[in-house]
Order: sequence, then C-alpha cells, then structure tokens
Amino acid sequence: MTDTAIATTTAPAELDAAAAAARRAFAVTLASTAAERASWLRAAADALDAARDELVALADEETHLGAPRLTGEVARTTAQLRLFADAVLEGSYLEATIDHPDPAAIPPRPDLRRMLRPLGPVGVFGASNFPFAFSVAGGDTASALAAGCPVIVKGHPAHARLSRRTAEIVAAALVAAGAPEGVFGHVEGHETGIALVQHPEIRAVGFTGSLHGGRALFDLAQQRPDPIPFYGELSAVNPVLITAAALEARADELAAGLAGSFTLGAGQFCTNPGVVFVPAGSGFAEQVGAAVAATSAGPVPMLTDGIAAAFADGIARLAGHADVEVIAGDPAQQPGSGAPVVLRTTTAAVLADPGTLFHECFGPSTLVVEYADVADALAAIRAVGGSLTATVHAQPGEDVAPIVEVLAEVAGRVLFAGWPTGVAVSWAQQHGGPWPSTTTIHTSVGVTAMRRFLRPIAFQDAPDAALPPELRDENVLGIPRRVNGVLVLPGQPEPVA
Repeated sequence: MTDTAIATTTAPAELDAAAAAARRAFAVTLASTAAERASWLRAAADALDAARDELVALADEETHLGAPRLTGEVARTTAQLRLFADAVLEGSYLEATIDHPDPAAIPPRPDLRRMLRPLGPVGVFGASNFPFAFSVAGGDTASALAAGCPVIVKGHPAHARLSRRTAEIVAAALVAAGAPEGVFGHVEGHETGIALVQHPEIRAVGFTGSLHGGRALFDLAQQRPDPIPFYGELSAVNPVLITAAALEARADELAAGLAGSFTLGAGQFCTNPGVVFVPAGSGFAEQVGAAVAATSAGPVPMLTDGIAAAFADGIARLAGHADVEVIAGDPAQQPGSGAPVVLRTTTAAVLADPGTLFHECFGPSTLVVEYADVADALAAIRAVGGSLTATVHAQPGEDVAPIVEVLAEVAGRVLFAGWPTGVAVSWAQQHGGPWPSTTTIHTSVGVTAMRRFLRPIAFQDAPDAALPPELRDENVLGIPRRVNGVLVLPGQPEPVA
C-alpha cells in the first residue's frame, strides 16, 4: 500500500516563488509561436518516453497497477502531448474570426476580429487512479501548456515519488527545449493545494478526484475576490441500459463484457459502469456474477487505503439497503483491497431512494437494476444525475431514439454497445458531463480540453500592425479562419473587405 509518510508539504514561500515564476513565464508563453509551444510539448513527450522503464517501475511500486497497464498509460500520455502539439500547429482551436466593416448593416458594423488567448498560470491537481495520463504530465497539464498557460501541478500523495520524478523530467525537458523558467512547477501537500486554488496568480484550476474534495475546492475558487474557473471531474455512475432483445440475443457476451469492465483496474476508473438496467426476471445479475467468478483473482490491492476504505463503506451501505440483494461477492472487504461485488435492485427502489442507490461506489462493483418496461428504466436514469458516460445495448432495427434522448440528457458521451472504461484521446472526444460528473460543460480529454484555459478577446478597428498575427489581413500562419461568416481553410482565398 502507498507509503503516504513520504509525502511532503510545500512551504508557502515556495508556492509564492513558483507562482511568481509562472507569472513571469506567462509573458513569454503569451508571445510564443505555435511552433515553439509544439516543440516544448514534443520535448516533454520524448523525455517521458526515454524514462519510461524507470517511471513504470516507480509507479508500480506506489500504485500496484502492474507494468503492462502502466506502460500503456505512459504511451497514452506521450501520444496526448504530441496530439496537442499537432493541434497547436493546425490552429483551428484559436477560433480566429474576422468581420470586415459593413456600414450598411443595422447597426453599422465596425471591423471586428476575435480569437482565443490563454488565461494565465493554471493549477493542476494530479489524480490517484491514472498516475501518468491524469497526473503530473496528463491531460490538464498538456492542454494548458498547449494553450500557452504555465502550469503548477499539485502532486497526488498516492504516488508522491513518481510525481516528483515525473515533474523533474518534464521541467528539465521543457527548459532544454527553450521554454521559459517557471513554465512548469510542482508542489505537494493538502494545505498547499488549498493555497494553490486561492493564489492570486492562478487563473484556472484543473482537478480530477472525489466529489467531496472537488466540491470544497470548487467553492474556494468561486469565493475568491476574483473567482476563477474550476474544471473538476468529480463523480459518475455511468448508467447502462440493456434492452430485452439485446439480452435475448447475447446475454453471455454482455455479462462477460460488463464483468470485465467494472472489475478493470479494481474498478478504479471514473467511467466504471456502476448502474446497469436490465429487464426484470432475466437472471442477468446471476450471469454477471458467474462471469466474475470465472475470471476474478479475488481481492486486488487498491490505490490507497483511503480509497479501499471508502469502497468498503459504499458497498456496506448498498448491501445493507432493504431493497438491495447481493448476488455475488462478499460486501465485507479486506483492508487495503477490493473484491468484486454484484448487487441487484429494482427501478421502484432506486426511484424511492436515488441518493443512496445512485451514490458512486469507486471500486469493483456494479448495481443491476431490473425494470418492468423501458419507460421505468428511463425514469430511473433521469434520477441518476450527471455522468461522464451512458450506454445502450440494443439489437439492429430497434428504435432507440427515446433511450438516446434520455441518455444524452444525463451524460457527456453516449455509447452504442461496448463499455465505457476506455477513453480515446482525439479531436471528437468528450470527457465531461452534467453535475456531479464535472463542474463545467468542457472536456478534460481530447483536443478541445484546451478551450478550458483560453478566453475570447475581440479587437475593434485595430491597425493591422497592432493585431496578433492570427488576425492580421494576411494569413501568414496559414490557420483556418472565419471571415465575414465564411469558414476559410488554409490555401483558400479569403473574402475581402
């Protein structure tokens, strides 16, 4: 189990120094070119790849996630950095927009030119469950640096030594590639995290963690004299609905898929399918239990003792509910570890007590909810609250439009077949949903994660020389721009005034 005794607390003066350095660095990153920032991101990726074996071994010591999983996570992390480098060079993320003057418009239109610009220094909180992809050099850090924002990362105590070493590698690589001193910093400690959110130099915060901790920091960010955006990913139960036709056609396949998904990584995924709706009397819960029994190796070490204890408490609360039946597994968990548990209830029960039965249980468990008809299931899904994902399993030819309409209300990503534990890093990805899954509408995965750390600015009747290069008359950067309402791609002629 993680030795949290090695975790330290950054002194207030050290945080002040890191924040001041980040502010100085922002003057440089604000004026940096796309090519420069892309080279910084690629340098960080190359350095992490070069140190992969060292970092994976260290991560496995602290997290028990295993070398294969961690090696893949390093690859995902460095690929993500390179994707952001490509996106910076492509330029559409800037939303460069030009409206030439039109005296005939009502009211008359001046020359207006709009784009996105970086906010300033950003605070990032590393997550416990993804020690690379959502941690020191993860998506929040990569997207903020790509946007032109210096970053101060608050390392997670669950992998404190890994966080320190990763921060050393990233900081050295960035400076060696020409990035300014102070563009990347690393701090530690609970009180330091609070101070980071409240620090006057910090202009936005990215966070992945618990609902309780995230909500407390979110409130602090809003209570500042100058409130700042807090982009938190907090809690999700990720509902799944399986139709009667799908169950009749492939029940064994679905049971095996669900068992593999909710036990993956000891269930410590934010996209874990925690609530699954199936037709009443189908016996599906028993099939899932059998699938788990056939593949489970028993209790698995969890990331921290605290996570394991919270999982044990959550399972005990669910199993002790009068309307919940334990189908497989033992609710009495062993300290420090998690063992799979399958539970069953009804739509009537969850509608009567959604606060208890739809509470996220972060670990290897799933609650099978039996419905009499799809309308009952949809009513219960509406009570789930916001989730990162929602999934429907149906057969070809079934009308799933009413189902999709409800799933789209509660989730940021709707899956058709498949299972939600797996988040591709791409331009189209959306990893964020309604509260309490996230605190905003934005994604924390994919290229548009940059949008969190940018703000719009418009220039009116500005001389060409006073404009940023992205908005000048001649598109010297060759980026996509919208001119007089027309989207113009590189190489195409732009409308003239």
